[in-house]
Amino acid sequence: MKRLILIGGAMGVGKSTTSAALLHLLPEAVFLDGDWCWQMDPFRVTEPRKEMVLDNISHLLNNFLRDDGYENILFCWVMDHQEILDQLLGRLDLRCAKVWNFSLVCRPETLRRHLEKDIAAGLRQPEILPRAAARLPLYGPLRTKKISVDDLTPTQVADLIAAQIITAEQKGDFGC
Repeated sequence: MKRLILIGGAMGVGKSTTSAALLHLLPEAVFLDGDWCWQMDPFRVTEPRKEMVLDNISHLLNNFLRDDGYENILFCWVMDHQEILDQLLGRLDLRCAKVWNFSLVCRPETLRRHLEKDIAAGLRQPEILPRAAARLPLYGPLRTKKISVDDLTPTQVADLIAAQIITAEQKGDFGC
């Protein structure tokens, strides 16, 4: 049975870097980042565009869920409302997949530190700071396994996720 591993979190928390590290820890894995479907200039969020992006993401994930060559499908995105997760999962053919749903969380000062590094490197604009910080509390109520990235490297977070999945499966727990 395949694993679909969803990794959510605020912008800058380390979803993409953690997912890239996890890609090398799990066998037969593929990594998709929801942000790839939003790389637009100018960036404008509209209801039709949100629907298009969700449709594109669902299409990609379903193709990998059907592909016999991959056992682990990693997907990260800013999934900060249960409705987003529910809509996404409702569009997927999960008959042959176990879903593992994680949210990366951290203290506001950790997020600020991560984002300031990205801003200094020219990867993000300063206006990301208040937007990302405002999203942190949204992850608490989600039906996901929370992992604090405070004081951990993305590689350590990836190790933790892989260990949690393997341990749970050995105990007969198949997803969250």
